[in-house]
Amino acid sequence: MTIEYLKRGKPDADRAEDDAKTRAVVEATLLNIETRGDIAVRELSNKFDNYSPASFRLSQDEIDTLIAQLSVRELEDIKFAQEQVVKFAQAQRDSMLDIEVETMPGVILGHKNIPVQSVGCYVPGGKFPMVASAHMSVATAKVAGVPRIIACTPPFNGKPNPAVIAAMYLGGAHEIYVMGGIQAIGAMALGTETIDPVHMLVGPGNAFVAEAKRQLFGRVGIDLFAGPTETMVIADEMTADGELCATDLLGQAEHGYNSPAVLLTNSRKLADDTLAEIDRLLEILPTADTARVSWQEYGEIIVCDTYDEMLTVADEIASEHVQVMTDRDDWFLENMTCYGALFLGSRTNVSNGDKVIGTNHTLPTKKAGRYTGGLWVGKYLKTHSYQRVTTDEAATLIGEYGSRLCMLEGFVGHAEQCNVRVRRYGGINVPYGKAAPYREAAE
Repeated sequence: MTIEYLKRGKPDADRAEDDAKTRAVVEATLLNIETRGDIAVRELSNKFDNYSPASFRLSQDEIDTLIAQLSVRELEDIKFAQEQVVKFAQAQRDSMLDIEVETMPGVILGHKNIPVQSVGCYVPGGKFPMVASAHMSVATAKVAGVPRIIACTPPFNGKPNPAVIAAMYLGGAHEIYVMGGIQAIGAMALGTETIDPVHMLVGPGNAFVAEAKRQLFGRVGIDLFAGPTETMVIADEMTADGELCATDLLGQAEHGYNSPAVLLTNSRKLADDTLAEIDRLLEILPTADTARVSWQEYGEIIVCDTYDEMLTVADEIASEHVQVMTDRDDWFLENMTCYGALFLGSRTNVSNGDKVIGTNHTLPTKKAGRYTGGLWVGKYLKTHSYQRVTTDEAATLIGEYGSRLCMLEGFVGHAEQCNVRVRRYGGINVPYGKAAPYREAAE
């Protein structure tokens, strides 16, 4: 196996040091919020966003005023994107059925899909107003039937962003707060004097938001670990060129200063062409100040000999977004196992998924694609099982097996839960604290 790194990103040790610093900041900030509530939230908003309104929660009049600032075209575009997300989420919801089955005469087993009862949706917006994130979290929660949906977004240039607020409202948020970062995550999860806590947190964010969700997991549910954006382009020389690859890499690197972007190819020529094209685009890209840092510190170009090697490396990296432009895209779809979402063929791209096509853009990062997929309507649903025994015969038979299996493990009290049914519904005398006999032996 020959795998050549033409360019590497920041060493793992340096990344781990950054993560450790983030953990410490988040831990101290969450403790501050838990201890001091609204006062801490206001201080943090002042410090990081220079924003301290009379109320962080928007009134209906404020929401209406903000939405009125949008043009008809802007509103139509927001509604179009939201319709695509809702359409796909509804199809996913329709695939999730409650079931009930009689596994043996008199034994009924089933499950119900019950919505999480309250969800806090975080919509990033301090650097770029992430209108699309409102569709992905708020609108999808509404499709799932969540009865209380609250949404938080930071101020943009010192005030609420009309487009983000419109998307939140149209998506179905019941409460909208203008606050960002750790203070928003902490307030939603821990609660304050003015905000009731939620049962679950969802939505992407920067490293501090992602770490806050991680630390709060257990006290509340979270959708997944969705930190800074990651992208990978898998390409061969026959299908893609340097311009396509460079554009798709830098298009995601502009998210922030720590957004990994990786080209995985079996063509040294395509790798060299992409490097040259990246240099050219960074001279004209308006967001180059951000994208350049991400590319310099987190960009990688990896050249493999074979497609099998490319597949192995791709699954090991487990990138959030994977753009596949090869002569065997379906082969990658069939064989890749660790990723956030796939974008197959040169006609599509990650921006489609981010903004409008209908799949959810909140996806696993930092190799979490090895054990979870992205946010979808099913994340808001809890599958709860139930059982019912309808005949004396079934209660007796299951009770006998249960009694013996409990005693096998030494759980005498457990066994008695079974034995009392055997005695009551089967008329079989099982001594207290003993295993139910085999029926043949009893006879």
